[in-house]
Amino acid sequence: MQIRVRDPTAIRALAAQALTLALAAALIAFAVLADRAWLYRHTLPEFFQPRADQLRTLAIVRTLAGSLAAILLLVVRPRFGRLMARKRFGDLAADLAPTAAAIVLALVASELILEHLPWRLTHQAPGQREPLRRRDPYLGWSYVPNHAGQGVLGGRAVDYAFDAAGHRIRRAGEAVDYGAPSILFLGESIMAGHGLTWSESIPAQVQAATGLQGADLAVGGYATDQQYLRLKAELPRFRQPRAVVFLFMPALYHRNLDTDRPHLVPGLAWRPSASDLRLRQLASRLVPYRSARELADGEAMTAQTLAAAVDLARARGAVPLILVPQLTPETAEEAALRRRLLDARRLPYLQVAVDPAFHIPHDRHPDPRGARAIAGAVTAWLRRQGVAPPVARGLQETAPAALATGRRPRT
Repeated sequence: MQIRVRDPTAIRALAAQALTLALAAALIAFAVLADRAWLYRHTLPEFFQPRADQLRTLAIVRTLAGSLAAILLLVVRPRFGRLMARKRFGDLAADLAPTAAAIVLALVASELILEHLPWRLTHQAPGQREPLRRRDPYLGWSYVPNHAGQGVLGGRAVDYAFDAAGHRIRRAGEAVDYGAPSILFLGESIMAGHGLTWSESIPAQVQAATGLQGADLAVGGYATDQQYLRLKAELPRFRQPRAVVFLFMPALYHRNLDTDRPHLVPGLAWRPSASDLRLRQLASRLVPYRSARELADGEAMTAQTLAAAVDLARARGAVPLILVPQLTPETAEEAALRRRLLDARRLPYLQVAVDPAFHIPHDRHPDPRGARAIAGAVTAWLRRQGVAPPVARGLQETAPAALATGRRPRT
């Protein structure tokens, strides 16, 4: 029996065209399957990148994928086939080796640089931007203690000052009084008053209205689990906690799934920063794809964290309140998340709708008007709970307008 040996050049050409067809098919499959439903199923809404922006980005990526597939099919495939027909695999490998080596070396160098860049110490915040942050092995980062500085946002200079525990205070030299009757405020930059003077911040305005110390424990960039860890560490120091105001925003929920920082997992077990390569972590931020398991674990951890924060406050005799500021109109997706995490578990919360125009110029943080609306709603809620007697008539007058757009607390 005679065995026919195929032409090696034809085999190489067919292999090259088959590889090109496979790449083009993968790109076409992505362009077809990565639709609106896929985006909603595997990514989360973000405060600084709303769904409308995400959908526009996805449309551009799908168009590029389809265009690249067409180029591969119509241009690259026949030329690659002819090239492989002329060259042996060994010769082609020798030609590509310098390019492959350069790519590998570039990736290694990039990883080493990312490992040592200063932004890793301040969690993606430029090292000299106020308010300054420092690395914290337990929480991820915290404000630099015993520090005062000035930052510029929205066209004006804002003074920031922090005491030895990293609480924001009115001016340098002051400190939070752990023995005073206090309302503790947990959150991130919105609660910390980013872009606002101390007197314009939510804790300061509630303090002026109630006569109770407003202890600002918020730290910019915090996720829900970081807020809980800070509350757990700080609450025992206060001898007369009257209330705990704990911020939660569905538009910031995506932070709860980050693992490139110390974080909690379901069961409220603490975990250090994931040991993934920095390039992989960077890629996950550029392409925030979430698996079904990641989404389920993130929601379970968030629900447990919110409930645990409420229990911590009640165990110390403080009135708990989960504050849900709505700085832009609530989407159906955000409403569904709020109902699953708060309504379904009957957690005490107050949703405050703020006029979307009440934001700092060229920034999405609340301006003094937005902070005043939120503080007024919180103050009115606390008065109804008997936390403090009514004071500061000027702030009291702002409460009804804010409450008219908010939701009643769950008890």
